[in-house]
Amino acid sequence: MFNVAIVGASGYSGAELASLVARHPGLHLSGCYVSAQSLDKGKYLSELYPEHTGLLDVSLLPLTDETFADIADSDVDYVCLCTDHKVSVELAQTFLAMGKKVFDLSGAYRLKSSADYEQYYGFSHPYSQWLDKAQYGLVEWYGDALSEAQLVAVPGCYPTAALNALKPLKQADLLSDDAIIINAVSGVTGAGRKASLTTHFCEVSLTPYGLFNHRHTPEIERYLAHPVLFTPHLGNFPRGILETIYVSLKPGVSDHQVAQAYQVLADEPLIRLKGAALPSIKGVANRAFVDIGWQQQGQQLIVTVAIDNLLKGAAGQALQCMNLASQYPHEQGLMG
Repeated sequence: MFNVAIVGASGYSGAELASLVARHPGLHLSGCYVSAQSLDKGKYLSELYPEHTGLLDVSLLPLTDETFADIADSDVDYVCLCTDHKVSVELAQTFLAMGKKVFDLSGAYRLKSSADYEQYYGFSHPYSQWLDKAQYGLVEWYGDALSEAQLVAVPGCYPTAALNALKPLKQADLLSDDAIIINAVSGVTGAGRKASLTTHFCEVSLTPYGLFNHRHTPEIERYLAHPVLFTPHLGNFPRGILETIYVSLKPGVSDHQVAQAYQVLADEPLIRLKGAALPSIKGVANRAFVDIGWQQQGQQLIVTVAIDNLLKGAAGQALQCMNLASQYPHEQGLMG
């Protein structure tokens, strides 16, 4: 049994992860934490998310000097950070110094250089030496390295969909040199739980954002090793991501070669290859699957991929990483 503490447990991803850990036969939810300034401190997590009544009747503890000391002295094995990247940058170092294994769900350790953080996140990374040490947690592609990693950078939701859809084609050397165009739409939970005019019920509309400078662009490009033009959109639905990806193939690439390239994922339990059948958000909402479909016309390939942004795009993927660190099958606790 491995003990798990979750920081930022009151947010959508944190609460989703807490529910997964609480149900997991090999993990124990040892504590749920929020900032000392949070209005949610002292509340039961099930007060905020009544659908988890009876499962998450646990108090949200404020992160204070006392609680930091308690975690340091406890038998907590894993600390999951469901916090903003600027918060995670510092918290990760604090918990690493305690000897805890850290799973960071923010973007604080996903990129390769401080310059990337200055350009895309707006700050100079104070612990750039950890950018090479952090293990990227895209389980289907880097699972073998996760068991020994002390710091795991859980991938972003948009990159999770894009990379699983595109890495088989890159690995098979089927891509032309042209930039890949990724149009992606996410449900409103992807923007977090904090109140905002842009996510207010009466204001939400299908809207693009982050043109040319979204922070998931360098993340996708780093782990794909290919240029992309990525445009995210906010949709007027709660959860899920659908990406439509436009790919230029090398001359002469056949339908059969494309289909064969995707067979590298055929045995992955959370990947569902749909072929010409197009994925939908309805097909993955509240599930941890990645649904991938594709259709080809000459050198043009359109790939569509759908995930649940809170499960496979965040909490479920963090659980997969913890499973591998614990020597469990990575899909354990996610197939029900």
